[in-house]
Amino acid sequence: MDALAPLIASSIIAGTPLMLAALGLLINEKSGVINLGSEGIMLVAAVSGFAVALDSGSPALGFAAGALAGMAMAGFFAWLTVWLGANQVATGLALSLFGVGASAYMGLSYVGATLQVHAFGIPVLKDLPFVGAALFRHHPMVYLSLLLCASIAWFLHRTRAGLVLRAVGESPASAHALGYNVRRIRLGALLFGGACCGLAGAFMSLVYTPMWVENMVAGRGWIALALTTFATWRPARVLIGAYLFGGITILTFHMQALGVPIASQLLSMLPYLATILVLVLISRNAIWIRLNMPASLGKNFNPHT
Repeated sequence: MDALAPLIASSIIAGTPLMLAALGLLINEKSGVINLGSEGIMLVAAVSGFAVALDSGSPALGFAAGALAGMAMAGFFAWLTVWLGANQVATGLALSLFGVGASAYMGLSYVGATLQVHAFGIPVLKDLPFVGAALFRHHPMVYLSLLLCASIAWFLHRTRAGLVLRAVGESPASAHALGYNVRRIRLGALLFGGACCGLAGAFMSLVYTPMWVENMVAGRGWIALALTTFATWRPARVLIGAYLFGGITILTFHMQALGVPIASQLLSMLPYLATILVLVLISRNAIWIRLNMPASLGKNFNPHT
């Protein structure tokens, strides 16, 4: 039990950036837009957040900078795809590649620098045996991600604005005919998604690994994209999937520490192999995908045609 509590806590921390990014991408896709640039967005946000936090001494400003950097990149993506009609898949891939190079250049002077991470916890609850160490000694962003998950589920299924967003994702032409500005709705969804990916990237460099290392996101942007399909576009399933993949990641580290006679390269592959396996299993059930996937996902809309 003494070893299990830290394992659970580490899994939650590892799953938090995945959940933040996947929730933002879920909102994007509910509006009918698929953004494959999440990896690049997270990297630019990670270096931006780290730089601001290190220079200002304020982690809160670092998270704000990460969110703004993510929104800026998402806004550029929206201009190219929503207004200019560029192919969403090609543009997203280009944005991701751009983010990899741009973040490496931006972070040259910050390589090797580290941040001081303070201990956090919920008073009284953090001192409880077992559950205190496992659940109640996390960074506030962990609890914010849980609140965000619940809020998005409520927004999508209990509010008029959520219904409009889903309607745009299903049939933008019908939503436009009813008087809704499809472009602005998709822009808002993309900016929100960019902010979430930005917070995920900032979490990586400010909390998960409080330093800047080139390409430190290490494929988590792609896993977050896969999580939206794994969750069949449902926020509660995003939470489960994020912590599941976070647990697999942490488990590989523990296996290496325990000296399991498996090559470290193979252990490092486990989270990505698990992602592929889950997607293969889900794709075998076409009903799940067909019932929940937005009908206009990946399709551009021009109100003037």
